[in-house]
Amino acid sequence: MRSVLLFALSAVTGCLAVSMTALAGKPDEGKYPLRVHIMRFVAQPNHSRETKSPSDPPPYLEGMGVADLFENGEPLGFQFTYSCTAAMEASGAYSTFPARWKKRDKTLEILLPQAGKPWNSESCDLKTEMMTGLVYYWKNGSLAEEPSASLKGWMAKHQFDPEKGKEVPVMAPGESETSDPQLAGPD
Repeated sequence: MRSVLLFALSAVTGCLAVSMTALAGKPDEGKYPLRVHIMRFVAQPNHSRETKSPSDPPPYLEGMGVADLFENGEPLGFQFTYSCTAAMEASGAYSTFPARWKKRDKTLEILLPQAGKPWNSESCDLKTEMMTGLVYYWKNGSLAEEPSASLKGWMAKHQFDPEKGKEVPVMAPGESETSDPQLAGPD
């Protein structure tokens, strides 16, 4: 009986140790105060880092794209390149990804949902080229640019502030999302 109890306690201790290790490896979203809305990206296969055996590091996915950054209530467009182990995703509708600066105006680190485990996140570095005073948006199914001030006005009108968790705009009665498709994506 005593050996069964010791075995059970050992098993519980082992499970706790494994779960604590798993939790310790997960990025803390509280340390990612900025938000990034990825408008479009193009992935490019990278054969030079191809996985050859199970002990090799995971394959890297590379590409480029355009996005909008939300920092201190200000929207700002940027172009980026990336090389990540996590699969890049375009933002759906008005959703954004948590982000933080690694190197101001040069490298943003964002958190992407882990493939097959959307409750887990993986970080990905974006090498950025900031677009002074411009943001990206969808217009008639095509990507377009407009002054940041226009999007900021839209954000205020629709109480949209992804940094504060307000990722669903408040539309006026009779107004639809397609009447002002700032972030809604292509038709």
